[in-house]
Amino acid sequence: MQLYFDFSGYSDMAIGLGLMFNIRLPLNFNSPYKSLSIQEFWRRWHMTLNQFLTKYLYFPLGGSRKGAIRTYINILIIFAVSGIWHGAGWTFVIWGMLHGIASCINRLWSKYGFRLPTFLAWFLTFNFVNIAWVFFRATSVNQAMEVLSSMFNVNNLLSSNYLAQQLMLFHTPTEFFGLSFSLVYFITLMMALCLGIALFAKNTWELSQLRFNSGLGAVYVAALITIATYIVFTNFSSSEFIYFNF
Repeated sequence: MQLYFDFSGYSDMAIGLGLMFNIRLPLNFNSPYKSLSIQEFWRRWHMTLNQFLTKYLYFPLGGSRKGAIRTYINILIIFAVSGIWHGAGWTFVIWGMLHGIASCINRLWSKYGFRLPTFLAWFLTFNFVNIAWVFFRATSVNQAMEVLSSMFNVNNLLSSNYLAQQLMLFHTPTEFFGLSFSLVYFITLMMALCLGIALFAKNTWELSQLRFNSGLGAVYVAALITIATYIVFTNFSSSEFIYFNF
């Protein structure tokens, strides 16, 4: 969710700032977590990078015009380059290659006419993307493997230490707008809210295509006042966008 809203907001702000100077920047982010396949994900996530690599690398390499094997090699190459573009480290290379391999499998799957039920297609795509994010955010391959090992280690769920930690979190309070919440409940609520927005709400581009109405305007104003109030009356500390590094 952090990566999603960071990049979504960053892209919207770039487009909005461009429009202030009469510069029309291309759409870069189109609700990627709604994707039903990894290929669709890359048509929605960081669209400008995907378009750039397709035009200036995939097509010059021969694209899909030189046979199936060469096509899959070209796909792996552009995803490897995409990983290196994000950072000169093995974690980014592995992240890129994971997406490249998944794209090849997805292409083969589509070629033979296999289709999954909508929910299952979304579920597999969404979880693959999030598992791959571990390598994207990890500082080293070892750290990524430790996180993945913890995520899939069923014994951890049954250990007394894990259960004790969860009970501790249930009794750990946190404050939001002066109200006190259990940390677990608060995180769960925020995650559910963020996921609901990512999956079911219209994104800013879709909203821009709608006729403006007073009800929608009221929602925007209320959101702006809420955010401004939170910044003014809390010890808010700003942080750089994650994608500022790229």
